[in-house]
Formats: sequence, C-alpha cells, structure tokens
Amino acid sequence: MFDSGVGGLSVLRHIQAQLPHEHLLYVADSGYAPYGDKPEALVIARVLAIADFLIAQGAKALVVACNTATVAAVRVLRETHPGMPVVGVEPGLKPAAALTRNGKVGVLATERTLRGAKFLQLRDQIHGDTGVDFLLQPCVGLADQIEFGEVESSVTTAMLERFIAPLLAQDADTLVLGCTHYPLVRGAIERLLVNAGHGDVALVDTGDAVARQLARLLVAGGLARAAGPEALPAGLTGYTTASAAALTAAFRSLLGIDPPVYAVDIAEPQAPSASTCN
Repeated sequence: MFDSGVGGLSVLRHIQAQLPHEHLLYVADSGYAPYGDKPEALVIARVLAIADFLIAQGAKALVVACNTATVAAVRVLRETHPGMPVVGVEPGLKPAAALTRNGKVGVLATERTLRGAKFLQLRDQIHGDTGVDFLLQPCVGLADQIEFGEVESSVTTAMLERFIAPLLAQDADTLVLGCTHYPLVRGAIERLLVNAGHGDVALVDTGDAVARQLARLLVAGGLARAAGPEALPAGLTGYTTASAAALTAAFRSLLGIDPPVYAVDIAEPQAPSASTCN
C-alpha cells in the first residue's frame, strides 16, 4: 500500500486490524508530497513507479491509500496490472448521505480530489439519488501540516477552524474526511466541533471500508494468507522516498509501532501519454 506520505497510515491501521495475518508493505512517497498540487501526469507516473516497486517486493495486491492518487490514477493502474487486486480510496459520500439528518454534508479534501472528474461524477450521482447537498471545502496546506507531524499544533488547529467554520455556517451535520491524512487529526476536529457547539456532527472516514474490500478481494482470489500455528508470522515493512527517520517517527507517534523502515529511490517509468491521462 502507498500514499504521498504518512496519511495512508490511517488506512493501514484498519488493514492491520482486519487482516492481522497479512504481511504489509507501506510506501510513503514523501519525497514527492503532496500530490494534491502536482500535475495529473506526474501523479500517474508516481503511482505506476511505486506499484512496480511493490510488485518487485512480492506484493500480491495494491492499496492506493491516497484520495488524490485514486482520483488521478487508479483506472490506469488497474489497466496496467489487470490481474492484480487494486483497492483505491475515495471520499465517503455514500455513507455520509446515509448518515446526514438534514441533507447537508461537508467534504474536506484536497483541491485536486475535489476537481477530479471521478469525484464530481460520484457527487452528482449521489445527489441525484438522494437529494443530499455536498458542500465542498478544499483544505490547502492541511495534509502538509499533518505530514510534518503537526497534528496538535496551533497552526493546524487554526487551519481546521478556517476550513470547518464555513461548513458549519451552512448547517452541515456530517463531515467527510476526504483525504487519508485527515483522520490523523480526528481528535482535533472532534474537539473543535464540541467547542463550537456542534458535537453532534458526524465524521466519515472510509479506512474501515477499504480494509473490508481488500479482505474480500484476497479471499475471492484465493490470496488470503493462511492463519494458524504453522503460518509464517505477519509483519510490516516501511519504505520512504524521503527520510527513514521521519517515517519511523510517524509510525511511533501515530500508530505506536516500530517496524523496519528503509529509504528508497523509486524511479519513474516513462510518463504516460496525454491519451492515457484522459
């Protein structure tokens, strides 16, 4: 599994909980983070390069634990590796539509995610089916703050207030955490909502659904790792295109674990043609 940085750890914890017997490989592409402000062709190239790296390490399935990368590249990735299970993430608009009581859902995400054709098609489809209004809020710089480990800083809190206040002013009673980085500041968001008198606002994080989908695909493909006393021990290995020390610190502070971590140079394949990106 991979993300532009440490945001995918919010998905990793769900996968570890649901699939405790699987060996997991996690790539933080922190040397190229964030993806949200990068051209789509570059994001696609990074996704294909990281997928090739993980397959070379023996990966049997791929999890794109990044909303921006899913929007930009999951279709190309599936076309490139048609025989491999690939799970992407997307903002949880459908579960949010089921949760909202007044039909107003705020969506916190990166600018690229909110501009993506796949996301906009999903929004329009669910709005047409349910009548729910989705209030879109780009959160410029928030993923960067979390990537830097600033999950409790005053700057991050001020950012959250700036992004969430307009949604509350429009009576949103449900908020979608539409970037895998954002569940890592869920505690700060919950405190902000309580302090603003909106403690009943529901938060939607799709990490659990991603883990369940991965489990289904592994079982369906006969790829699930055997459990039992004779099974090989499960584990986790981290890779990063930036600082191994930084990813090690993130594993410790965010998940309370200390897996081996390696800094790697993941070269990009030839950039996809313009027709591939359409």
